[in-house]
Amino acid sequence: MSEKKSILIIEDDPEVRSMLEDYLTYLNYEVFTAEDGLEGLKKIKSDRYDLVITDIAMPYVSGIGIISILKEEHPEIPVMAMTGYGYHAEELAEEKNANAIVSKPFDIQQIKQIIDDLLGD
Repeated sequence: MSEKKSILIIEDDPEVRSMLEDYLTYLNYEVFTAEDGLEGLKKIKSDRYDLVITDIAMPYVSGIGIISILKEEHPEIPVMAMTGYGYHAEELAEEKNANAIVSKPFDIQQIKQIIDDLLGD
């Protein structure tokens, strides 16, 4: 049996973070969470993840900042960006090379499909 893939969720909304964590754990991923961009950056610098899911609009360090730093230091790690702020935020994430961009509210099946695509499962 292959090793579990690890996913870091960086999301400041506790309900969304918890829902994603529960769902991805159920799908048999090893899930780590951060409640803001600053905590997320610390985790990215100290550990390796197979995928990072980040909200775009967060306190301290935005998801755009996370994507920029992650893509500079670990371009091989795919990033899924999530936003409730529409087209402009999506464009910014795309400019920073996010691998997938999801609008909130999202369909949980859509999240699974994107993760399958990004991780090659």
